[in-house]
Amino acid sequence: MPFPLRLLNEGEDIVLDLQPHWWALVPPAAGVVVALALAIVILLVGLSDYVLVLPAALGVLAAMVLLDRWLRRRTTNFVLTTDRLVFRSGVISKRGKEVPLMRIQDITFHQSMFGRLIGAGDLMIESAGERGQEVFPNLPRPAQVQNAVYREVEYLRERQADRVAGRPALSIPEQLEKLDELRQRGVITQAEFDAKKTQLLDRL
Repeated sequence: MPFPLRLLNEGEDIVLDLQPHWWALVPPAAGVVVALALAIVILLVGLSDYVLVLPAALGVLAAMVLLDRWLRRRTTNFVLTTDRLVFRSGVISKRGKEVPLMRIQDITFHQSMFGRLIGAGDLMIESAGERGQEVFPNLPRPAQVQNAVYREVEYLRERQADRVAGRPALSIPEQLEKLDELRQRGVITQAEFDAKKTQLLDRL
């Protein structure tokens, strides 16, 4: 479920809107498959119908867990905007936390060997204030997310430095020109350039 645009501040844009990695759905889905296969074996062997109670119970339990995890994944958002990080979750009741980009002091990520194979990992954000370190688990492509957060922090610092110095904010064509310079220098990829260009053009 996409992050509601009505929750954005004026002039704020979404850079990333991610859901937890799909791997969380695999164990209960495997449980459903195992239960179905076990039931087929029992029927083929010709065992008593009472024996079917075990795979049926296993299948129902696995299906309930799968549905719960699917709903939780669909209603969980890790959002990077031009001003902050936002984490929202909850099927019925919602809970959330956010970290202003200007408070971020350090960003690290952790991936196990298996996590590297499937492209999943945890992101750790060190911020100034009472909360200290925030951990965002099971994110897809955490290294790319880390780079995206760093870039937005730098963009925000540049904008604030311009305001302090009394320099006028860059127009959208000027921002596009600056983005193109970053692309040519290899600071951002073509895909990142295209995504940011689309965001800027949408403001026109």
